[in-house]
Amino acid sequence: MKYVAVIGTGIMAAGIAAGFIAKSIPVVILGRGKEKADSCLDKAVTMAEKIGITGTNAQKDSAAIRSIQTTEILEKWKNWIDCEWIIETIAENLDLKKAIFQYLDESVPAHIPIGSNSSGFPISKIAFGLKTANRMMGAHYFMPAEVVPLVEIVMGEKTDIHFAEQACQLYKNIDKKPVLVKKDIPGFLANRIQHALMREALSLVQEGIASPEDIDDAVRYSFGFRYAAVGPMTQKEISGWDGMANAAKEIYPSLSNITSLPPKVVQLMSEGKTGMKAGEGFRKWSPEEIQKTSDSYSKRLKAAFDVLNIE
Repeated sequence: MKYVAVIGTGIMAAGIAAGFIAKSIPVVILGRGKEKADSCLDKAVTMAEKIGITGTNAQKDSAAIRSIQTTEILEKWKNWIDCEWIIETIAENLDLKKAIFQYLDESVPAHIPIGSNSSGFPISKIAFGLKTANRMMGAHYFMPAEVVPLVEIVMGEKTDIHFAEQACQLYKNIDKKPVLVKKDIPGFLANRIQHALMREALSLVQEGIASPEDIDDAVRYSFGFRYAAVGPMTQKEISGWDGMANAAKEIYPSLSNITSLPPKVVQLMSEGKTGMKAGEGFRKWSPEEIQKTSDSYSKRLKAAFDVLNIE
């Protein structure tokens, strides 16, 4: 039976594995040791049960996965014959990623596509100089990986379109929403758009024009509300590009074009106020508020997922 190999044992690895497990595709977790790999697999199975097992029950799927699961160190794993997709999702350490990809380049049959979940390093840099870089690509998920549908398939300088399309089809088969990014640029696709929005939002806070809370409401209850139904390009097809073009003439010249973080964010970082995990960002967070907001966030993501699946 064909399987997917996930290299890494962190929370992203568990979420990625869960997406395949939920669709009855066997997964092999490859980590540094047995304990971490077992723990990651347990988390993945639990996540898969929450998002729904297709066509069978969780106990049966768990047994099937465990029967082929390996906990050996990566260099000892040789059973690539039935593998159809490999995705690396280790810590953002370029040297380590390059070492793993060099091993995969030398050890994995050349017809098996290989992806990296790296959000910071271009796949062209990770796969530089490797003889089978043509089957290597970015495969960028968003947290929580088991819930958020999008996977960005990013082509590097050497990536063959055939392998990229093969990866896209695999994700379509498990009801993910792959997008093909045809050039290996910083931030890929979604993060570039997200950071363009964040640059303007943070500039508005810096200039005292709006509070973080009001910016959240402005996004969530206006265009963010519409984007759960259609994306920005289709939304303008609906409303008309002429109206957008007229507004752009007035708005574009005043938009922020800063190339570094606003001073208020720099100050937050210097004070260790990095958000909920530190108990404070732009505002203080009590443990009770953190739990309540996290629970609400999970419920809303689930509701948004249901909306996206309405035909």
